[in-house]
Amino acid sequence: MKVREVMTKTPVCCMSVDSLQTAADLMKSHDVGAIPVVNNNTERKLLGIITDRDICIKAVAAGKINGMIKVMDVMTKSPITCRPDDSIEDCESKMERNQVRRIPVIDAQGVCIGIVAQADIVLRDIAEHTSHTVAAISQHHAPAGATAHA
Repeated sequence: MKVREVMTKTPVCCMSVDSLQTAADLMKSHDVGAIPVVNNNTERKLLGIITDRDICIKAVAAGKINGMIKVMDVMTKSPITCRPDDSIEDCESKMERNQVRRIPVIDAQGVCIGIVAQADIVLRDIAEHTSHTVAAISQHHAPAGATAHA
């Protein structure tokens, strides 16, 4: 099975100069937790991705919430991507290796044409394989500077 068969086509996107409020409003109105960041809404060249977690950790928890904070200040630049003709297995492997739940899909010119979420794959997979994928993506890593407890 190919990525094109499970991806959300033409996902809602925002631009790097948009405010965090704009990104959060888009997440709320479209019921999504991640939005690809593009150069503009016409060309849609992928620049990054912003997640609800980025907003919470890099802005809210850091005490940086104000009207001046832009998407570019907290987005993930150069996100992991896949192509529409990649196999679902390759996409899953990227999710597992990079511990991400969503991957933008780009064409040969770097245009964002879709997004694949962990849920898109899980809904079309067998239970045993799904539990392995979810476990691998969701592995807990201690924050930097934390010590392990015995």
